[in-house]
This record gives sequence, structure tokens and C-alpha cells, in this order.
Amino acid sequence: MGEHSHSNSESVVRANHEILASVTGSFDGAQQSAIHHYSKSFRGFSAMLTPEQAQQLADKDLVVSVFQSKMNKLHTTHSWEFLGIDSAQQYNQMPMESTSNITVGVIDTGIWPESKSFNDKGFGPVPKKFKGERVTSDHFRLANCNRKIIGARFYSKGFEAESGRLESFNLPFFRSARDGDGHGTHTARGSAPCARLAIYKACWFDICSEADILSALDDAISDGVDILSISIGPDPPQPSYFENAISIGAFHAFQRGILVSASAGNSAFPGTATNVAPWILTVAASSVDREFHSIVYLGNSKVLKGFSLNPIKMETYYGLISGSAAAAPGVTAKNASFCKNNTLDQTLVKGKIVVCTIETFTDNRREKSIFLRQAGAVGLILIDPSIKDVGFQFVILGTLIGQEEAEELQAYMISEKNPVGKISPTITVLNIKPAPEVVVFSSMGPNIITPDIIKPDITGPGLNILAAWSPVAITATAERSVDYNIISSTSMSCLHVSAVAAIVKTYQPSWSPAAIISAIMTTAMVLDSTQHAIGRDPNGTPTMPFDYRSRHISPTGALNLGLVYDFNSHDIINFLCSTRASPAQLKNLTGELVQCKNPLTPSYNFNYPSIGVANMNRSLSLYRIVTYYGKDPQYMLHLLITQLVLKSKLHLLNLSLQWSGKRCLSGLISSPSRTAMGALCRVRSPIGLNVVFV
Repeated sequence: MGEHSHSNSESVVRANHEILASVTGSFDGAQQSAIHHYSKSFRGFSAMLTPEQAQQLADKDLVVSVFQSKMNKLHTTHSWEFLGIDSAQQYNQMPMESTSNITVGVIDTGIWPESKSFNDKGFGPVPKKFKGERVTSDHFRLANCNRKIIGARFYSKGFEAESGRLESFNLPFFRSARDGDGHGTHTARGSAPCARLAIYKACWFDICSEADILSALDDAISDGVDILSISIGPDPPQPSYFENAISIGAFHAFQRGILVSASAGNSAFPGTATNVAPWILTVAASSVDREFHSIVYLGNSKVLKGFSLNPIKMETYYGLISGSAAAAPGVTAKNASFCKNNTLDQTLVKGKIVVCTIETFTDNRREKSIFLRQAGAVGLILIDPSIKDVGFQFVILGTLIGQEEAEELQAYMISEKNPVGKISPTITVLNIKPAPEVVVFSSMGPNIITPDIIKPDITGPGLNILAAWSPVAITATAERSVDYNIISSTSMSCLHVSAVAAIVKTYQPSWSPAAIISAIMTTAMVLDSTQHAIGRDPNGTPTMPFDYRSRHISPTGALNLGLVYDFNSHDIINFLCSTRASPAQLKNLTGELVQCKNPLTPSYNFNYPSIGVANMNRSLSLYRIVTYYGKDPQYMLHLLITQLVLKSKLHLLNLSLQWSGKRCLSGLISSPSRTAMGALCRVRSPIGLNVVFV
């Protein structure tokens, strides 16, 4: 229902009940049907209604929109050394009271507060600007918060209204902000070392109700967080900005000066990126320079490089058998090679290491190890060239190998009557090159809603990330309780980018969300550790803008930018008008009646820090306005040339440079020729640059 003018939340709730009663038939019926009231940052509610009642509500003048609540899914520290945060001199030289004044809100599965990762040593008092609560319940007490964890809330009404009572799932959980899953603890750990944390638990058993997400966003905005980190998203494809809780809530956050960083998803294929609204920083996943090797030793003294997370040592050699050679009666050899349920002859695989293959990219790899354990196998060698670098954890000793190793293994098994092998425990290998690479599971663009806005925006470490974990959570091995865990997903990359955003906000507290997005995108690393263009895992194949647009995040670079592409909520409205959004859709997002300007500004001229033209059939001029935020005006034009022209590989730049309303330089510049133009126009503080790309 958009913004509201009520004096307090209680009056909003009363007004909500009144409008609900008009369709349920009674005030009691309204109270019983209501799930959440959104009464702080915007007005609205969620309720259990029939389709007819929902339509009656939608027809009322006071109502902006009615849409169905859907379920979202979780997108599920050497990485900081790899990013170079220790070398960010400006950040590390700032006093603790300055670096700990930023609060990151995390919407996820909660937190395990006792983890050493959330120690508050060295932190001062809670920032006065933070107005959040510490909600106590089910094994979560006031003492579980500290000067690091300064807020904790939880939301389950939407989930239970749609999916049933939490108790009915027969899985461990806490009806509080305490994490029984592990994912939230893992993502919370990724915040900047000195940032405060406000926890908003809106996910249960890997599922998150939009009704609960929107309630968490309402609270987080009102509480006064500085950054929101959301490792959640809808199933792809995402059809609209206007009926998605994260997009709507993030827009309200943007209006309040809060940057929202969200994961792009783990669906791997083109057009599957989610959370693609231009007011959200959308994050893809990449590797770091570390791998976890689990070596396979063969009976002929050959050694095969494998990848997995094996904490246990295999003491002796065991017989090797391929799944295709152990087919159960009535199962073809090909189907048996995939090692799925009831496809293998237990008498043939018992006590052996089984070699299996992948049927499709979406195969459940851990599930194969469960079926093998049930059949009595002692080990798994999985031939999986596409995702071999991911550190999987299996319920039995297992490892992933690539195509080259698979050919050597198969040659040995054919030549040897009784082939044997042994899988070694995992060893950590550092300084792997090239790094980073975009990981194979990371969701890709294009942005199917608005192709002119290239998504994802950036990539960050998301492969085999070690962080804190909930000791009661079901781990991949399901054998033991752990305080730390290694997992891979765009959730992990999102937490790193959210942390960098917090660092930039610490250093530049007055910057808008768009300015921080610009700082992160325009200073990204474009080369890997071998000084070549960043590739895509597993074979280093060339990447394209739909993999990560601005390439790999650089914390030190984001603190040392010169030019900023800024935009505000009015620019967003103009952008949405250019996409032919209807008045009802715009009102759905903003809560206000919006009149689009004529003529419309093309979407490719939205002042975003990337350039995309989805339908180009003629010569085209594109416009951007950038502001110089650096300290050395002599360097400004050099930055303009290198950042806007050379990186974008455009040939000509029509530059109009203004200072205090007076033009001091104008004309066409050839991209490769004039890179030392700083002395041509001496200026002093932030300066507007009107740029036309030809």
C-alpha cells in the first residue's frame, strides 16, 4: 500500500484490519487471516485470502497492488587474503570506532552467536543510529547479542501459513534467530571484519516465504541498517520487478540510502540470473587461488588429481569397479553408470570403490554417495569434468576427477584384471593459477526483464568458502557436528561483495547506494593472476558480459576510484517508464501515482555503470553523466579516457566538461591517442561530465 502517514505502527495495523474486514466479513476474520503487517518503512500486509477476496482488495482505491506470495530459495578466511583487503591501507588505518559504525543486515537462516567469528572484542557501543531489536525466544537470549551482533529478529508466519507448522518437517530448527541450518551463519561471517550485524531470519529448511522476506525488509529499513545482504532468490526466470518481494523491498531500501546486495543464483545457464533490478547489486560467483585436492592412487603407481573434501584417511587399497559394470538386473549399463537409486548390484559393489558418471549437470552428486553407502561401497570416484573444482562432501570417501584423469583411470581398469585404488584425505593447495575464474554453477545473464541492463553486475569469491557454521545443522556427511564448513554458491560471493560495500560505506559514509555500486563495478579487476582476461571454469573458456559484467571485485580499487555514475529513485522511475511499465506497475513499486515524462529516455541511457543495447540496428549515441570524486583533478581526464573509453573499447568520445556552469573543454577525443589530458582543464572539486559515446 506504499508510503503511509500514520503516526505509529499500531494505527497502521488497525487500518489494515479495517480494510481486511471489508472482504473477510468481520474484524475477527481480518485478525485471523492476517499474517504480517508492514507498518514501518512502507504500508501493507500479508494475509490468507481466497482469490475472490484478493480481487476485492485489489479493486479498492487505497490498495496499490495485490500479488501472491511465492517461495524463494537460499542461493546456496583465505578469500579475504585473495581479495587483498589486508592491503587496503585507507581502511586499515581508520580507527576502530569509525570502521565499526556500519551495520550490515543479513536476511537468511539466522546465526549461531557463540561462534568465535562473531566475537566483539575491540568494538565500542552499539551505534546510536541503529534502532533494531534483539528478539528473545527458543535458545536465543539477550546475552547472545553483543557489540558485534546488535540485532536479531525472526519471521515464520508466512512460511507456516503456506507450508505448515515447522514441527511437521521433522528437522532440527529453532523458533528464534538461532540458526539450525548453517547457511545464515556462513553468510553472516562474510561481513567486513569490523561491521556490525543485524540478523533477520526469514528462511526455514532452505525455503523463504516472500511474506516473511518483505516483513524482514520492512524491519531492516526501519532499524537503520547501512547495507542489506540477501543470498536468496526466486526460481529462474524472474518475470517482473513489480511482483517480487525482494525487488519491491530493495527499492524502498534504495530510497532510504541503503544498498542491497543480492546473489544472482546457482542455475548456471544463460538467462537464469535473478535479483536483476538495477537498484540491486547482483553478484555472480568466482574462484580463489585455492583448491582442495583429494588424490587417487592406482595400483600401477599412477596418481590422479581429484577434488573433494575428505577428512578421513583410506588406510588400504580397495577394488575398483565402474557403475556400468555393476548394473542391477534389468538395468542397462548406461543407466547404472550414473549410480542412482536401485541401479547397482549390491553384491558387485560391496567393499569396492565405484566409478560413476554424471547424467545431467543438475544431478545430485551427494545423493550418489548415499546410494553407494547403502549398497555397501567404500568409496566413490565421480567423473565430472564440468564441476570438478567444487569441494563436495560425500557420506563416504569420494573425489571428483576431470576428463583427462578419467581416460587414464579407464585405461588402467581395462588393462588390469583386478584394478585397485585408494582415495587420499584432502590437502589444501594455494597459489593456484589462473585465478579468479567464474565458476560453472554461477547464474548468467542476459537480464530477461530489461536486457539493456546487463546482469550480473560483479563477481566475488564463491567457490569452496570456509566460514562459521551451525553445529546442529545437517552437514553433507551427516556424521558429525562442525563449527566451520566449506560450501560453494553465489550466496558466498554475495557476502563478500556486501562486505566490500560496507567497507566503502565506512570510508565514504555520505555516498548513495548508486555511488557505491558504481565504485565497486568501475574498479573491478579485469585480469586474472596470469594477467590474462578472466575465464570461466572449468576449462578457462572465454567469458562474456553476461557472466559478470564488470568482472571481479577489488576492495582496494573500490576505495580509490575517481569517476562515479550516480542515479536516484527519480532516475529509476524514468528508466521503468522507458520499459513501458504501466501506471499500476509503477504504483506497485513506489506506492505513488507516477506520470511518465515525454519523450521517454531510452533504457540504454539509464545512468548505470555499464552499457548495454539489446536491439541495435543502426549507429547509436549513448549518454552517461559521471562525477569525479578523486582528490587529484589533474588525473581526472586520464581516468575518463582509461575508464570510459579504453575499457569499453569504444572509438570516439564526445566530451563536454563543465565546472561551475562554465565549459572549459569540449570536443572529440580519439581513445588510443590522448591519455595525458589532465592539464588541459584545471578544476577543483566534484565535476559533472556529460559524456556521449559514438
